[in-house]
Amino acid sequence: MNSIVRSVSIETEVAVNDFRNAMRQLTGGVSVITAGKGRDISGMTVTSVSSLSVDPPSLIVSLNRESSSWPLVKRYGFFGVNILTSDQIDIAERFTGKGGLKGADRFAGATWITRASGAPLLDGALAAIDCEVEDVIERHSHAIVIGRVLDVAVSARTAALAYWQGQYVAIDQDEDAVKLAEVSVPTPRNARPDRR
Repeated sequence: MNSIVRSVSIETEVAVNDFRNAMRQLTGGVSVITAGKGRDISGMTVTSVSSLSVDPPSLIVSLNRESSSWPLVKRYGFFGVNILTSDQIDIAERFTGKGGLKGADRFAGATWITRASGAPLLDGALAAIDCEVEDVIERHSHAIVIGRVLDVAVSARTAALAYWQGQYVAIDQDEDAVKLAEVSVPTPRNARPDRR
């Protein structure tokens, strides 16, 4: 494999607020990253989870290195990814730190299970993924964590929680498919299949 590395220096700087506003246009699935064991646990709400590979199963997540979860991910080497359903906004809010909740107090009011790693996984999440840290790339304020998937629990539910333009948005596979069909642009008459 050949790779080309170029050193290009461009003398412009993008304002933080401009970049933040641009990124608000990107819809992201809402997940809670959990780490630690026993009472030494914490978690954070993120929209930065993405699959990396299906063989072997692995994913990436970007974590703020100033968060309370980052030291636990580093210390224990394991973490949970809990993909939230549309009715779990209260959990998403709790893990943002709103209301001053920290550490183990963020976990109150929900049922948590553990799998191979011991990291807390949300019972009833759209999907709960148990991960082992495979690699970490630290850049600027964040760490890109590559997680090897150890176990997966998937719910039968279909309504996901997303974040777009500073707000939570429910995405329901069944309901939204019907809505999209109602507002879809009809195909040109000559492009329709013959219905004889």
